[in-house]
Amino acid sequence: MIRHIVLFTAKNKNDIGRMIDGLSLLSAIPHARRLEVARNRKTDQLGNDIDVVVYGEFDNETELAAYKAHHLYQESIKRVRPLRELRFAADYDVPAE
Repeated sequence: MIRHIVLFTAKNKNDIGRMIDGLSLLSAIPHARRLEVARNRKTDQLGNDIDVVVYGEFDNETELAAYKAHHLYQESIKRVRPLRELRFAADYDVPAE
């Protein structure tokens, strides 16, 4: 399984809700085993710069690639890119239990 985590900061904090709405389109893409979009609670003692988190789980590289190729993924980018300042992404393999 692959975990896909993307962290966003907003250019304008008033646009966080719009960012979440745009990223929520991703939940309609059928290739993810699990997909969550959430506002960061900002309760960490050392750093609370991240505004929005996308967390996804995919069975394999093929499913992750299909997710990224889906038209709703492109639509989400179109809506969110103008609103975001920074985007950090990480994908990692999870060993089978």
